[in-house]
Amino acid sequence: MISEPGQSGAMRYVLFDVDGTLIDAVDNQRLVWRTWAERYGLDPDEVYQVALRTRPVETFAQVAPDRDAQKCLAELHELEDEDVRTGTYTAFDGAPELLNALRPGAWALVTSNYEHRVRGRFARTGLPVPEVLVDAAAVEEGKPSPVPYLQAATRLGARPEDCLVIEDAPSGVQSGLRAGMTVWGVNTPAAVDGVHRHFDTLHEAVRDILAFVSGPHPHRLEGSTTVQ
Repeated sequence: MISEPGQSGAMRYVLFDVDGTLIDAVDNQRLVWRTWAERYGLDPDEVYQVALRTRPVETFAQVAPDRDAQKCLAELHELEDEDVRTGTYTAFDGAPELLNALRPGAWALVTSNYEHRVRGRFARTGLPVPEVLVDAAAVEEGKPSPVPYLQAATRLGARPEDCLVIEDAPSGVQSGLRAGMTVWGVNTPAAVDGVHRHFDTLHEAVRDILAFVSGPHPHRLEGSTTVQ
């Protein structure tokens, strides 16, 4: 069994990824990248596969190395902002009850997106926004670097070993692990490499997440899988 770092009995914290973890934005992201790729005469599917693994500027360097990266980024930002205003998306089942049950100051959002988009989506889906939100503009190094999650812990006044990261993507999982935190995976059919525990859906993880922050030791409840 992979041991979980946080076993100190101190106050515990939860750090959430956003897209794919709390907000179902897969179709939105795919449409945004498709629209962007078509403007440049690129294969949308190939572009999207690269975008899943890299930050936008790195994506441009791979799929359109002869293009002006800043212009590419500006056009992508316009498409994403429009999606926040007009796109159709929802919060994952369990997200509202979970976030509203967490104590203020005990949780944060850590996203590769930008704060104004997160706030726009949360407002439209009725999700509360925590005091701490670490976005792409807040760090020079994004996931899989540990920097985003370490910054969130610092701003919460938390030790890394007392933090639980909830993620759906390999880069985010690696970010949390490199930060020395407990990492649980959700919303994927199979466990992402490295996670301490895996849940098929966020909803299945709600009770365990609340148990993690409320007691010195997390409880294993029906519906969860411990990764061996």
